[in-house]
Amino acid sequence: MRVAAGFAAALLLTQPAFRVETRVVVLYATVHNSRGELVTNLDRSAFTVYEDGKPQRITVFGRDDLPVSLGLLIDNSGSMRAMRSNVEAAALSFARASNTQDEMFVLNFADTPRIDVPFTSDVRTLEAGVARVDSIGGTALWDAVDMAESYLNHGTRQRKVLLVVTDGRDNASLASLDKVIRQAQKDETVIYVVGLMGDTPSAKKAREDLDRLTERCGGVAYYPGDISQVEPTVLDVARQIRSQYTIAYSPANQKLDGSYRKIRLVAGGRERLVVRTRPGYWATPP
Repeated sequence: MRVAAGFAAALLLTQPAFRVETRVVVLYATVHNSRGELVTNLDRSAFTVYEDGKPQRITVFGRDDLPVSLGLLIDNSGSMRAMRSNVEAAALSFARASNTQDEMFVLNFADTPRIDVPFTSDVRTLEAGVARVDSIGGTALWDAVDMAESYLNHGTRQRKVLLVVTDGRDNASLASLDKVIRQAQKDETVIYVVGLMGDTPSAKKAREDLDRLTERCGGVAYYPGDISQVEPTVLDVARQIRSQYTIAYSPANQKLDGSYRKIRLVAGGRERLVVRTRPGYWATPP
């Protein structure tokens, strides 16, 4: 379980030394006020974290702009052809607005997914590799997320994020939605989605799937009204990623019994605040 990896407390008593391993759960959270504005100036005392309904003691707190390993997943199916140039421009704007220490890759998908730009921190490399002119085929969305989750494990940053831009419901994958959700939860990958779809019955089901994916993985799905809103939407996502709080706690329940532990993070203050972070983790051995 990655929540435990890299976090240990050594207790030196007498010779020989004894080492006590303590699991730590790390949360990356964004906070909005009732007007939807980012709130970035809270201190540790404003937050309370609960695991399975029980309050936990916060041991680490920060609000620095930490770099991330990030995947841009772009739908390249035939139905995206007319929107592709706008989506590419938005993807590059997103990259330029991100932390210069972020490492990103680009994965295009239609009937099958393909990584067209491996991990890089060079925006010029992303610019050269994003453009595609062959939008054709179906939408293997879950296969794309599955491949991206695996590739993220080659990243060097502790925070991991996927941003998916798509216009439809999966119709070509071998992987399932449940599989990619479970893997993202185990790998602590946050997933954001920009959905470019209408109000058809198929679009309604696609939204339900995308809402489920993002809510279970600590992100959010956005549905711009038209293609011109894609760029401001992804720029808002970039701002959120760069404005997260880092909060860690050592669970009172240290058992690695394979159970799913529910997390609720709340922030107090004079006004109602909305906190977004991952809703839980799997207590499995590393």
